[in-house]
Amino acid sequence: MTQKAPTRRKGGWPAVASVAGATFTVVTSEMLPVGLLTPISHDLAVTEGTAGLTLTVTGLVAAISAPSLIPMLGRFDRRTVLCALLALLAAGNLLAAWSPAISVLLLARVLVGVGMGGVWAVAASLAGRLVPPRSAASATSLIFSGIAVASVLGVPAGAFLGELAGWRAAFAGAGGLSLLVLAALALTLPPLPAEGDVRLGAVLRLAGAPRVRTGLIVVALVVTGHFAAYTYVRPVLEELSGVDAGLIGTLLLVYGLAGVAGNFAAGAAAARSPRITLLVLGGTLAVTMALVPILGLTALAAAGLLVVWGLAYGGVSVAAQSWMLAAAPQAREAASALFAGVFNAAIALGALVGGLTADAAGTTAVMWLAAAFAAGAALVLGVGPRVSR
Repeated sequence: MTQKAPTRRKGGWPAVASVAGATFTVVTSEMLPVGLLTPISHDLAVTEGTAGLTLTVTGLVAAISAPSLIPMLGRFDRRTVLCALLALLAAGNLLAAWSPAISVLLLARVLVGVGMGGVWAVAASLAGRLVPPRSAASATSLIFSGIAVASVLGVPAGAFLGELAGWRAAFAGAGGLSLLVLAALALTLPPLPAEGDVRLGAVLRLAGAPRVRTGLIVVALVVTGHFAAYTYVRPVLEELSGVDAGLIGTLLLVYGLAGVAGNFAAGAAAARSPRITLLVLGGTLAVTMALVPILGLTALAAAGLLVVWGLAYGGVSVAAQSWMLAAAPQAREAASALFAGVFNAAIALGALVGGLTADAAGTTAVMWLAAAFAAGAALVLGVGPRVSR
């Protein structure tokens, strides 16, 4: 009688790569309207400002859904949950591609926001369950690289597809990508039973724990400052640095590539010391953004500052996640959900604060305000409680 060969346990690096594909897909889906606002507004007969709500709505819904979904998911297997969330993301993108009116498009973007918040909250804490402990830091960096790579490849690819075949084709492509990632998750992830029954009250109470609270404040300050400045980086480069419009895309690509490198460098450093890593990143961002109006007066100088900016900000997500996991090792999903909620809320707040400041005092003031936010984050880290690696 022949013995049946033992089945190989799923998981490991193929599963980590699939989860990275999920983070890439949700961030690409979130940011897709950035390069498509003009054709969307023309096709649906709305202003570009109204079309811009497709981005705002998604970020706000993700900020709310990230901390609230984890208690709702209860003890559902996280493998099943991730697959369901990718299916929801696919449905949102495909509905967006079909949308006959702005109201339908906004509804589709609500679905994308729910999918995005849920995927980020669940995926961010999975690295340690998919690979051995010694590889958890590298796996976390790979999962978060999906965010950085989406800004370099995902959004420009969507804009390019929109130019070739129309904005609806770009959303349809994002829907198809969501289904492919769903299949990859189903094939590579092992069963991932819930680590505990998390209640909403417990999630909110966790936010009051000193080390968790410090991490959330740092995330709020750094991300708000970054997006206040980065939202207006184009006018800054054109007005202060004299960069030609045709060179803007190249400089932003360089910035994005630096961000990918910063993500992996910070992941390795944060495994040793999340606090020191975040201190360095916050301080570097503060100095770099403050120097843009002073030293970034030529295209070459601006490019150099953008590289440093990209390296520093590219490491923020993975370093902050390392802090949150170290601050609440027994409540990893709840901490990740809070992290994702605050991060997405800070994106919306940063764009709002940057716009108000730019209108009131100009783009130079935006850069200095952003630097002050980053410096505030470094100050909080300097005086606040510490976490063990």
